[in-house]
Amino acid sequence: MRILLVDDEPALRELLRVTFEGADVVVDEAASADEAQARIELAPPDLVVLDLRMPGMGGVELCTVLKASEATREIPIVLLTGADEQEAERARLAGAEALVRKPFSPLELLAVVERLTNRGSRLLAAPRPVQGRKDEELLLYARDLQHMLALERRQRALLESSYLETVTALATALEWKDAGTHDHSQRVMRYALELLAVIDPYFVERDRGIEYGFLLHDVGKIGIPDEILQKPGPLTHAERSHMEKHTILGEQMLTGVALLSGEGLNVVRSHHERWDGRGYPDQLRGAEAPLGARVFAVADTLDAMTSDRPYRDALDWSVARDVIVSESGRQFDPDVVDAFSECEESLFEAHLASVAA
Repeated sequence: MRILLVDDEPALRELLRVTFEGADVVVDEAASADEAQARIELAPPDLVVLDLRMPGMGGVELCTVLKASEATREIPIVLLTGADEQEAERARLAGAEALVRKPFSPLELLAVVERLTNRGSRLLAAPRPVQGRKDEELLLYARDLQHMLALERRQRALLESSYLETVTALATALEWKDAGTHDHSQRVMRYALELLAVIDPYFVERDRGIEYGFLLHDVGKIGIPDEILQKPGPLTHAERSHMEKHTILGEQMLTGVALLSGEGLNVVRSHHERWDGRGYPDQLRGAEAPLGARVFAVADTLDAMTSDRPYRDALDWSVARDVIVSESGRQFDPDVVDAFSECEESLFEAHLASVAA
């Protein structure tokens, strides 16, 4: 694999080169956008790592140019930035596949590159020695870095696997308690991630905890009596009031869990808020509700309508679609409904796969 590093700072290019030279990667460099364009024209790379801020043509402008050209638009681009959210939005609109913030860890950058090039954990699978290095300290650093990355990767993979297994076990236990919601958590997480990727491709990279929030959104129902959860008919006013407490109960149960701090916990508390302010528990209106919760509200409703429930059979997908579209600006964030329309085909495929299973 060949990577092109584009940055006007020699020290950062050196760091990036050392990061990749311990792996099975050919590293090329460019100190400016003009030089990068010349090198790409000569030999298109498999991926471009591009600094956002450079003299002359900046990273966003170069990214826009590359994505506008039929010859280069398919090359994945990683933008490096230490900038604020406004520049992150500019990077997203330019078409970059990923954004990595400075200062970054080598492991973080390698993980992003592996994901975009579909190489899994193979970047460090076939190490090769660094040759021609005059600076002995840099050579030792490169070797130590490779070893450290391999160890850290294994440790992180074990931790993430343990986290996911624990969270999935909790979600499964809840589904055994809440009749008629088998595999609900897995489906809504899939739907929500699809929607979120349309609205903000970098969201999950910034806060991995939101995935666990999607899985554990209804964990507070553990504190709701079975006769309410499993009631085959409509709930009374008192029963509904009791049911609505599950969002606050869930937040209280998970507060202090580092894995869910931030957006994950927001989803647990706020996934029943409405765009028009008539939701619960806080009657948040419009963008006052967190984005993850607004996205999840559509995913949750979609799955609820297209799945069997104790009180009714699953509705047709077309019925669910019409309801979601009709509730744009009332129950749901219009931007999320637009995202639903954009990725409806992939959501429907995920639904069919779940039904088939």
